[in-house]
Parts: sequence; structure tokens; C-alpha cells
Amino acid sequence: MEATRIIAVRHGETSWNVDSRIQGQTDIGLNDTGRWQARRVGEALAGEDIKAVYSSDLGRAHETAQEIAGPAGIPVVADEGLRERSFGMFEGKTFTEIHETWPDQAQNWRKRIPDWQPPEGGESLLELRARVTRTMHELAARHPGEQIVVVAHGGVLDTLYRIATGQEVNSPRTWELPNGAINRLLWTPEGFTLVGWSDTQHLDDEAADENTSF
Repeated sequence: MEATRIIAVRHGETSWNVDSRIQGQTDIGLNDTGRWQARRVGEALAGEDIKAVYSSDLGRAHETAQEIAGPAGIPVVADEGLRERSFGMFEGKTFTEIHETWPDQAQNWRKRIPDWQPPEGGESLLELRARVTRTMHELAARHPGEQIVVVAHGGVLDTLYRIATGQEVNSPRTWELPNGAINRLLWTPEGFTLVGWSDTQHLDDEAADENTSF
């Protein structure tokens, strides 16, 4: 079977990103900077041969995906399997608020305990990995020999990086996950291979239209 080429994109910035507020599966839209980032991603990928655009069904990812799918003349296909990790009662809180209000739970989070779940419906890292693995294999298997775009969230892309590089869910993170970055992988039934990560050249200030308003 021919490999599927995957372009994985993290959604554009939101106001909660700026505030270091946990979004999880709360549906937060893009801010002005995020919409600009989404447009820049769409422009950067406009010349690519893209057969399908898949997105988390959360608004910040779906809006980003629409800027990519538009130039390609194809629809965005929403998939709940690409949603951000569920953070339960942490959602809507800042990092500081979490550490001050639930210090013991915050330590479990910081230590990346694989089977720990944020209280009130949160997802463990092992559950997130299983979901991302299943979803990405299913999507990629539909497009052997083709190129697809997947627009998702920081937690999903972090997990995908770990899967492609053979790292455990609790390994320290040494890679970046910027909003609007372009990441590239290959898929075969044997698994994922990392091709390129965290390309943000299209977001350089000098590349921006001088009339763009942030």
C-alpha cells in the first residue's frame, strides 16, 4: 500500500490561549490573530495537492480548516475523534487557578501520570492516545497515495508526535506546538513517520500583508 501524506495543523490562536486558560473540549472561537493565522495557513497550502481536509468539530479547529479547504475547493469533514483532550473541571481555568485550587490534582497533571483523569469527566493520556491512534489510522487509511490535511489541537498533535517518534505519553516534551504551525507525516499500515515539524515560516511578520489587522 502506498503511503498517505499527512499535513497536521494546530488551530489558530484563541483568547483562551492568550490567557493560558484550559480549553479542552469547550468550544472557543478564534481571536483576530487566530483568524489571521488560519488565513496564512490556507495561503501557504494553496498550491498543495490536497484530497481531503479533516477537522475537529470544535469551532477553533473547524474555522482554521475552512481556510485550507476553501482554496482546494473541497469540504471540511468534521470528526469528533480529533477533539482536544477532555479536561473535566479544569476547563475554563487558568494554569495558576488550577494549581491554587487543586494542588494535588495539578501535581498529577504536571507529572503526566498516564492513567490519571482530570475530575468530572476528564480523559487520561492513555485514553487520548488510543483515540488519536484509532482516528488517525482510520482517516489515513482512506487515502493511500494521496495527501490529506488534519486540523486539530495541541494535545492531539502532541500525541501524534509521540506516536510517530515512539515516545511514551509521560515522556518530557522537547518539541513545539505553535498555533497555526504546519507539520508533516507519512502513514502506512505499519504506523506513522515524522517528515517535518513546527513549520511557521508562513507566520513570519515579514510575510504578513502590511494591511492585516491583528
